[in-house]
Amino acid sequence: MSAVERARRVREIADGHVALRGGLLPALHAVQDELGHLDPADSPTLAEVFGLSTAEVHGVVSFYDDFRTAPPPPHVVRVCRGEACQSVGSEELLAQVRDTLAGRADVEVGEVFCLGNCALGPCALLDGVLRGRVDHDAILRQVPEPPR
Repeated sequence: MSAVERARRVREIADGHVALRGGLLPALHAVQDELGHLDPADSPTLAEVFGLSTAEVHGVVSFYDDFRTAPPPPHVVRVCRGEACQSVGSEELLAQVRDTLAGRADVEVGEVFCLGNCALGPCALLDGVLRGRVDHDAILRQVPEPPR
């Protein structure tokens, strides 16, 4: 998609949210959901539609962990660190997964602080899919070695 096409699509998405109170946040999520990330070049378009400064849009994007300004890698792992998951080993699981997958450009490992699946901890989001009662091996099965 060219820069002009992207700017046009970002404007269309933003226009669909401008009448909502607090519409910037849903617009940012919609842009990221459709286009994969929030390119820094999207900020001026969003700012114009919402009557904000580019700095204000950037401030919102940079404040929330959910927004990304670069395309995601093929695999994204988020381990829950909520209290219920911690009580069944999520801290250790996160450390193990980070150690095992360190240095792999095709995987991003991070944390979330509650997935609302407390009875089935430890929980993780594996490529956007909620999984309960995960362990190290279950996560690695979702993140195969890249082809050589």
